[in-house]
Amino acid sequence: MSHLTPEQAVDRLEELHRTASMALRNAVALYVEKGTVPTAAERARLRYPELRVHWQPEGAVQFTRRAWAKFQSPGVYATTVTQPAHFRSYLLEQLRPLVEEFGARIEVRVSEQEIPYPFVIESGDEFVHGDISVSELARHFPTPALASVGDEIADGLWETKEGQPRPLALFDAVRVDFSLRRLLHYTGTSWRSIQPWILCTNYQRYVDQFVQWGLEELARPDGPYTELVLPGGGSVRRGDDSETAMATVTAAPWERFQMPAYSLLRSDGQGGVTIINIGVGPSNTKNATDHLAVLRPNCWLMIGHCGGLRQSQTIGDYVLAHGYLRRDRILDELVPPEVPVPALAEVQLALQEAAGLVTGERGDGLKRRLRTGTVVSYADRNWELRWAQERRRINLGRAIAVDMESGTLATQGYRLRVPYGTLLCVSDKPLHGEIKLPGAATAFYKRAVGEHLKIGLTAVELLRSQLGSLHSRKLRSFDEPPFR
Repeated sequence: MSHLTPEQAVDRLEELHRTASMALRNAVALYVEKGTVPTAAERARLRYPELRVHWQPEGAVQFTRRAWAKFQSPGVYATTVTQPAHFRSYLLEQLRPLVEEFGARIEVRVSEQEIPYPFVIESGDEFVHGDISVSELARHFPTPALASVGDEIADGLWETKEGQPRPLALFDAVRVDFSLRRLLHYTGTSWRSIQPWILCTNYQRYVDQFVQWGLEELARPDGPYTELVLPGGGSVRRGDDSETAMATVTAAPWERFQMPAYSLLRSDGQGGVTIINIGVGPSNTKNATDHLAVLRPNCWLMIGHCGGLRQSQTIGDYVLAHGYLRRDRILDELVPPEVPVPALAEVQLALQEAAGLVTGERGDGLKRRLRTGTVVSYADRNWELRWAQERRRINLGRAIAVDMESGTLATQGYRLRVPYGTLLCVSDKPLHGEIKLPGAATAFYKRAVGEHLKIGLTAVELLRSQLGSLHSRKLRSFDEPPFR
């Protein structure tokens, strides 16, 4: 058995995935054109590559405070891999410490997991427009079997079997491919464009402000950003004149997509920023984050609106969530409500520091604008109509704000090991007669949207230098796979 360096291993993964994908595309095209069914030997080549890591400690076991790229116990760890060229930096980041610090050995081979044919078909492929039905293709080519697409590893439901390797990563290849295609469907942009720093919002004004900021960054002569990718596939690049840029933005068909995403890319390897209008409600939030998680982002932040629950709050004030009263219910079976979803110190401090930098407030002045406390997240937008039933629970939870997304986003971050945080802007005060009505927003509140977004973006900049500690041990279980 030959053992590879991390670089050689990723090269081999890229080669095997490229060869299998091309063979599958060619086989489908040949069947559509001539009716040629792949033989058993040919179909055996239509499989994902598998990455295996062997670790048998010799002498003292390496100790590290790092939350990832470490072993919980000796043995063999394995996962199937898709799109290794795109995930190259991530794979090397995980493999290098396992080899250099722990002395692990790496092996790459063809797995037993077939690549479903829809995952290699591109929208421009001519043969997908033929008269061949999906059910007919499914008789001769691998399809995404739902029984094999799941989150058992992330949810701690996998069982170690004698002679079988342990999981190397939270998601295998077919689970990743499933989500990559869903991201394109929901966001309107290629998953390749989605950046590792993600802002989630529930209000289009934040997206509008992001686009404006992105165009300004592209116009800066010394700025690090290079391209703004829009829903529908269009983009604005550094050097485009302002008239062309605005025409491109205006023409973007964002309304076609349920959760339109806008991504500002940069060229220095630090990762750009994506904003996604996830819409309203916990179901949308879970849907978006289920799929974003396979990209292994550095962080996702909720930057949106909330209802203020305290008399002292003013429309336009900020809420920094340090806890969540989870009334969204959508994750209760996966992460029971009694399981605490902790605040992450690095994210909390970055958001608070960013608020001070952007608003210019410090000390008591900042405390008047920004309040830290518990956010209650509901599945029912009209929770106010059940105030008599909900009053005592909100009181016991000492909640200071209410929304429909933050609790779900934080719980998904906890569940899927993605650092998370919430900074909300008070848009109404339902318990104090200041309810959402047409035209009720004040000039101060309108200005606060741009300020609020800038706080989120500033927090991202502060977190860039803290990646080692950002991926917190709070998010890792005692039987965690080695990969982040």
